[in-house]
This record gives sequence, C-alpha cells and structure tokens, in this order.
Amino acid sequence: MQQFEQFINGKFVKSTSTEVTEVLNPCTEEVLSTIPHGSVEDANNALDAAQNAHHAWKSLPAIQRANYLNKMADVIRENRVFLAKTLASEQAKVIGLAQVEIDVTADYFDYYSGFARRIEGEIIQSDRSKEHIFLHKAPIGVAVGILPWNWPFFVMARKVAASLITGNTCVIKPSCIAPNTIMEWAKMIQKIELPAGVLNIVCGSGPIVGNALSKSPTTGIISLTGSVFAGQKVMEAASANITKVSLELGGKAPAIVCADANLELAVNAIVTSRVTYSGQICNCAERVYVEESIHDQFLEMITSKINDLKVEDAFSENNPDMSALVSKAQLDKVSEMVEYAKKEGAEVLVGGSRSSQFDKGYFYQPTLLTNVKQDMQIIQEEVFGPVLPVMKFGTLDEAIALANDCEFGLTSSIFSENFNKVMHAAEELQYGETYINREHFEAIQGFHAGWKKSGLGGADGKHGMEEYLQTKVIYAQYR
Repeated sequence: MQQFEQFINGKFVKSTSTEVTEVLNPCTEEVLSTIPHGSVEDANNALDAAQNAHHAWKSLPAIQRANYLNKMADVIRENRVFLAKTLASEQAKVIGLAQVEIDVTADYFDYYSGFARRIEGEIIQSDRSKEHIFLHKAPIGVAVGILPWNWPFFVMARKVAASLITGNTCVIKPSCIAPNTIMEWAKMIQKIELPAGVLNIVCGSGPIVGNALSKSPTTGIISLTGSVFAGQKVMEAASANITKVSLELGGKAPAIVCADANLELAVNAIVTSRVTYSGQICNCAERVYVEESIHDQFLEMITSKINDLKVEDAFSENNPDMSALVSKAQLDKVSEMVEYAKKEGAEVLVGGSRSSQFDKGYFYQPTLLTNVKQDMQIIQEEVFGPVLPVMKFGTLDEAIALANDCEFGLTSSIFSENFNKVMHAAEELQYGETYINREHFEAIQGFHAGWKKSGLGGADGKHGMEEYLQTKVIYAQYR
C-alpha cells in the first residue's frame, strides 16, 4: 500500500499533521493508499515555496517554461499505461476512459506549451504627442488549484499548464478521494528538474488545507473545480484579500430533442453523455426535453439503449459502458435522490436502485425516469450519477424556457435537423456551452465556462490562459 507525502519545494516531505486519509478502490472497497490529512502549516509551506520561486520562474523566457511543459507531457506518455491503471483503480473509471484521460492530459501540456509565443500585449495610440501607451500581460503570482475527483489528472493539467506557461508558480490540492495518479506523477516529474517550488502538491481537506490556501495573502488566484458549496467557501475565504477566483462548479445540463431530430443520433449522444464515467461529469446531460409527437418513440429507443448498457468492474476486458460510483457517499446521494423522485411520482422505466450483481463496491444501475415535473428535485438539482429524467414539450420556446429554468448554466444541447431551430436555441439557452447534434464533451481549444451558479471565469484555449494574466499599462513620454 502506498503512503504518500506532501510534495513541497521540489521534494516529498512529511506533513506536519500525523493524521492520514485512506484512498479506496470504489469497485472493491480495498484501501489503495494513504495521503496526509494536511495542515495549515503544510499549506503555508507550499505557498512560501511557490512565492520564493516565482521571480526566477517568471523571468525565464516563456519558451523555456514551455520546454518544461513538453517534458511533463513526455513523462505522462512514457508511463501512460501505469497512470491509467492507477486512475482506474482509485476512481472506478473504466480502463479505456482512464487511458483517454491520461493521453489527453499529455496533449494538454503540449497544447499549452504552444502559447509560449502567443502571450501578447498592445501598443495603444496616445492622445498626447510623443507618448506611447504600452499594455503588458503579466503573471499574477502564485496560483492555487483545487481539484475535483471526477477528472483529477486532466483538471490538474488545466490548472498547472495555464499557470506555468504564463509565468505563475503553482500549489495544487488534489481531491482526498482520488489523489493517487497525481502523486505518482509527482514522483515522475522529479527527473525533469523543474525548479524547486514552481509546482507544489499538498493533500488535505477543503476546510483545512483548501481554506488556508484560499485565504492566504500570498495567493494571487484560486482556481477551483467542484461543487457550488465549495465555490462559495472559496469565495468567502478569498474575499479577505480580494483574491481573484476562477470557479467551475455544478451543472444540470438540459438536452432538447425536436421532432425533426435524427433520433438514433440523439439517443446515442444523450446516453453517452449521461453514463460516461457513470454520470459523474459536470457537463453530462442531466435532463431531457422531448417534443410531444416523438416522445413515445424516443422513450422506446432510449429504454432499449439503456437496457443494453454493460456495468462491470473498471478493469473488465468486456469494455463496459460504466462502473461503480466513486464513493459510498456518492452512491447514497444518488439512491436518495431517485427514491425521493419516486415518492414525488416519477416512474422508473429502467434501473432505479443499487445494483445487486456485485458483492462489494458502489454500483448503481443506469436509470431512466419519466412522469417527472419541472419543479421536482430530480429536474432541478444535480444528480451526478447515471440517472436520466425525461419530460415532454410542445413548442421549442417552451423547451428553451424549461431548460433555462435552473440555477445552473454550464452546458446544454439541442438535437434538430433544422438550422433555424438550432441557431435560435443556441442564442437563447442561458449556458456557457451549447452542443448541437452531439454529445456533451468539450474540446481543449474551446473555452469551458459556466453561467449563473455554474461558475466564474473558465478554462481551456486562449481565454483559459488569460485567466492567469493581469494587465499592466505603461505610459511612456519621450522628448
């Protein structure tokens, strides 16, 4: 069993806390590792290391910083199978999908290294003679990244790559549920000789380590991917120093299926969106609105599709569609939400309970619900599990209104062969992302950002990099 330490100032060190947290395999419930239940002192030590390293790091030409990102990508590719197995074991992500996450993470470091020569400012015409106005982009300082458990390795790269290429140093706090892949990678990158203190990784709880990182005056920006509650706590802590926050929070993504949609495409895309990583992705389709005239046909097709899904151990050679949920707490939450939906009158067409085919593990059946209403909890609150409620609608504007009737605004989708309909919906849907005739899954060159309670700021692409830059204006008069 692995016993990880904190990674601070370029080396592994013991935590000042003697407590540890056990990391479990969600399929078998066996203990895989222990991580430090870190302390405020650990957090401050990591911030101090990052602060001390910042001036030298930002002074490096960006192309030299990019070389380190390329080396990080190389290390991932050299160890891609081991890292995928580590990821699958700690989060019950089916091994094929775990491998995708590892490989895309390597691509992400290479992608951001390409921005080294694209950090640009401006020269602005002055109203005065013999004066130039120079607008520079500068690093913020020390960036803190607080990670989720659902895409821990990829989201780590989202925060680390953008931070480092722009000249910031970084402190990362992994999730206590799924830290192993990140900690194993930390061992590997020691060989690339990244300057000490540029990247630090501190394990611990949100209330202790996360809060200490967020409220410190040393921190220049906090980027969190997590729940609305976690985002609120980070904002509270950051407010003392008016620290910049970038938050990717929850989602309750609607999918609208019109009568003129390609139904086979819609069913496949929606089911894929719902059960990828057992529905534990913030941009997954969480509710479906189907036009009345095709409602029954759609239900028949999607019922058949969900009945055919394979649910097995994450390492199964049968290429299952999904595996266990990540924790008992997550299993209990999903179970309770479905049971409450039943009490409110929802009808279960498929699934609707914990899986009985496994002796151990946190398995829940893929579930399809109908006879649901807009004000039900199952329609309004994020489930984060393999549960899909379906409602019918009359007109497209009615569907858009139902989709927008939500406190979240991360992703949405529409299925229609009518160009006017999809463009009207894309214009009116109050979401940071809208997918047309495809599954809910973003590209690294886009901009992943939510509206309303789904967050502030965003990640990926050019705009994701700019989150980690601040603007400095220089007025230069000459004679």
